[in-house]
Amino acid sequence: MDYNSSSEELVMTGRDPSSVRMKTALVLVLVWFFIYTDIFMLSTFFCRQAFRIDTRYILFAHTLLMDSILLFLTGLVVLFNCFYILLPVGHCIVLCFLMGFSIKNTPYTITAMCLERYVAICMPLRHASISTTGRAIAAIIIIWAFSSVKVIIDLVSVIVTAPPGYFAMPTSCDYQIILVTEWHQLMYFISNQMDFCIIVLIIVFCYTNLMLAAQAASGENKQSASKGRHTLLLHAVQLFLCTADLWCPFILDVATKQSKHLYLPIRFFNFIFFTIFSRALSPLIYGLRDKKFNLALKYYMSCKSKPLSREI
Repeated sequence: MDYNSSSEELVMTGRDPSSVRMKTALVLVLVWFFIYTDIFMLSTFFCRQAFRIDTRYILFAHTLLMDSILLFLTGLVVLFNCFYILLPVGHCIVLCFLMGFSIKNTPYTITAMCLERYVAICMPLRHASISTTGRAIAAIIIIWAFSSVKVIIDLVSVIVTAPPGYFAMPTSCDYQIILVTEWHQLMYFISNQMDFCIIVLIIVFCYTNLMLAAQAASGENKQSASKGRHTLLLHAVQLFLCTADLWCPFILDVATKQSKHLYLPIRFFNFIFFTIFSRALSPLIYGLRDKKFNLALKYYMSCKSKPLSREI
């Protein structure tokens, strides 16, 4: 609770108004640009039946949806901070719940996409029977369940441990307001590290097998395995940035103890690179690198003036 109060004081004091307006404008431009990109890609996904029945594109669309929700909510919080709008903790918790859910959702979904690429390349004969639409939806339900459980546990913990009057206190919306006690912050940190370690093990397993498959394959199979390996590397970078977003509160805590002047620059840097930039990689990985999706995007960007293959 002391940490949250000191953080709020740092946010609300010592800021140059012109600098705040410039940074807010930059953030909002980036946020809405990527929201527009995600929505355009989602509309492309829903317009083509070939994408709606393919596991990898279903998981991709789910990632776009979660990223759009997170970007919209974080953009809203940035506007609140810019205009010095403080909400009661009880109201902020609703925003924090949704942001926490979407933040935890993305790494799980990307991990599922990595496993799907592993099955497609290393077990091509079984891929059609394993990667079905029903199993993709089941995977999304499991991802939602895991993401919700962790956030609900945090929510129950703050309800139980918060002192009287805590939920009526005005504050800037940040997930740290849910982590009231030191032991809760520690458990949150340990839980994130466990997730990170499990995800790293899965990525290393998939990448190693794809690398072996690329060495053993020939012709088109070798090219497909090599492309899958590069896609997996991009997913690994995206996962690192997404999980690094979960470490930001603790990085800020350490930086604040060293110098209070470091708080705002580090917070801005973390937000741009670990929240916004990490969400920009999904359109890059599939929107530009995937041949089928790229052709579909060009088809709709040209207002359907160019012919499109029936397979897409």
